[in-house]
Amino acid sequence: MVDSLSTIFNTINVARKVGKKSCVVSPNSKILINLLELIKKAGYIDNYEIINDVRGGFVKIDINEHLNKCKAIRPRIPIKAGDIVKYEKRYLPALGFGLILLSTNKGVITNEEAKQLMIGGSLLAYVY
Repeated sequence: MVDSLSTIFNTINVARKVGKKSCVVSPNSKILINLLELIKKAGYIDNYEIINDVRGGFVKIDINEHLNKCKAIRPRIPIKAGDIVKYEKRYLPALGFGLILLSTNKGVITNEEAKQLMIGGSLLAYVY
């Protein structure tokens, strides 16, 4: 695996397209758990369950009907606080529809939180 975040979001997209209600992704990481928590708060997934084993662990994700697409952004583009609207236009289908997830010095946050706090960061993924 070169980019585990891309692999995880690809697994979720494939499971959604096939019509499955849940999928299992690995490896488990802190950044993945933070991303899933933000996606769950936004209502794009129902729940996730962490399954620990010796080799890094798994995460079982329950997908709901509100998730249309989720994808990792590569390369990880560092952006300023004023550039967030530009990348919303690029990655999201409509203004105010969906999330862009950023890694900042305050942790993993959404585009709306980054605009309120006026901080930039590195683009990780988008979900709508």
